[in-house]
Amino acid sequence: MPEPSQHPQHPQSPAATSAPASPPPSAETSADASFAPAADPYDAGMAVRREVLSDAHVDRAEARKDEFTSDFQAMITRYAWGTIWTRPGLPRTTRSAITLTAMIAGGYWEELEMHVRAALRNGMTPEEIKEVFLQCAIYCSVPAANVAFSIGQRVLREELGEDWAAKG
Repeated sequence: MPEPSQHPQHPQSPAATSAPASPPPSAETSADASFAPAADPYDAGMAVRREVLSDAHVDRAEARKDEFTSDFQAMITRYAWGTIWTRPGLPRTTRSAITLTAMIAGGYWEELEMHVRAALRNGMTPEEIKEVFLQCAIYCSVPAANVAFSIGQRVLREELGEDWAAKG
């Protein structure tokens, strides 16, 4: 086996270039200057949350909140939905694909079910969802993808009807 120094370097790796590596960007230069969230992104977050998850889902979550969970619900609405999902840098289908992957990687099966529905609402096709699950089989694990396919199949049948399932 060749020594690490004998492996060809990737053309973009620091070892393959003669220029010194640049220092990492500072917090000021790495921020997206074209995006400035509202002073309190809660309302924008609630709007996106309702668009992605559905009014019915959000209404159920809001009805269940109490003194113990209200701060958490406000936090996810403000930060997950109001500062991340509202950013212009990625389309919602890409955000959904990333979220599906994260749910599979973490084994968050109830959340995966919710986000398969959200992915459809965001415009992902069943074929695109399947491709995400296949990718996850390699990078997250085959057993995790097996569970994901089972959940996805059930949700797609519920959302698209039994006729859709017969076409697959």
